[in-house]
Amino acid sequence: MTTAKVTATPAPALLSVRDLGKSFPGRRGRTGRRGAPIKAVDGVSFDLAAGESLGLVGESGCGKSTTGRLIVRLLEPTAGSVHFDGGDISHLSAGEMRPLRRNIQMVFQDPHSSLNPRQTVARIIADPLLVQGWTRNDARRRATELMDLVGLIPEQLDRYPHEFSGGQAQRIGIARSLATSPRLLVADEPVSALDVSVQAQIVNLMERLRHELDLAYVFIAHDLSVVKRVCDRVAVMYLGRIVEIGDKHAVYGRPLHPYTRALLSAVPLPDPVAERQRERITLAGDPPSPAAPPPGCAFHPRCPKAEAVCRTERPLLRIGAPGQHSGQQPGRQPGEDREVACHFPGD
Repeated sequence: MTTAKVTATPAPALLSVRDLGKSFPGRRGRTGRRGAPIKAVDGVSFDLAAGESLGLVGESGCGKSTTGRLIVRLLEPTAGSVHFDGGDISHLSAGEMRPLRRNIQMVFQDPHSSLNPRQTVARIIADPLLVQGWTRNDARRRATELMDLVGLIPEQLDRYPHEFSGGQAQRIGIARSLATSPRLLVADEPVSALDVSVQAQIVNLMERLRHELDLAYVFIAHDLSVVKRVCDRVAVMYLGRIVEIGDKHAVYGRPLHPYTRALLSAVPLPDPVAERQRERITLAGDPPSPAAPPPGCAFHPRCPKAEAVCRTERPLLRIGAPGQHSGQQPGRQPGEDREVACHFPGD
């Protein structure tokens, strides 16, 4: 008797982003004519499973915050698609998005500017629930539960945002984002506006909440140390594109893209001896303007490894292995699950 072999089918991605793009109109010159469109996001693709956390990192202006706003539909994409739980949400109207808002929420960078100063904390946290049809009494009870969940005193519900510190205000923002029990949280630089000591508290809180509530995170940050603590995978962005993406241990332990290596070389090490002895990678110049990106690989004007092919041919994001040209089929290294957009990935 022959026993049939059953092959497990991978679970579908909770969030699937494909060739996502966003262009803004160019600035008007003295003649009144607009310049070239500014490509803030240019062909970003990735998947995120339920309960997984992906960090988006890169220099300021690389498009990571715009990507986050496209995912939650605060901005309309000009290209590509965003699928959530199997459905295309790329171009849904505000009314069509409303039922989905309970499952997709955002935590903003500046806690005080994201909270209405004229509303009490109770109203701020309850607003998403009232929009979803909850009664005021039920919304108030839920707000009380959330204050306790994020480490605040429920008796503070009737206070106003200006009565709280920056760290406390960010806890209120997190409580508001959790009000409807979302499945996906997009956190846009949630600790960059806070003091270092407070940053650690908020990072610990978000890490705990992710595991307790089985949340999926898109965690946007320029601090690679924070991303390493919170995220399972890391996507490195440069000039609107992902240049390397993979498991955090693989990316941090053995970066394949020259830009990733430069970013990691700037992260302080806790060991003073190792910090003094290691080599720092200093990139020449500033990132090019997204209104006039260079041909070929966008990183080639600052790359110490650039060759002729880098100036003419745009590298595709693919499974990366050291010492392989883009014309060859790259192979997966043992224990690595990573893609890199580089003609000459590796050491």
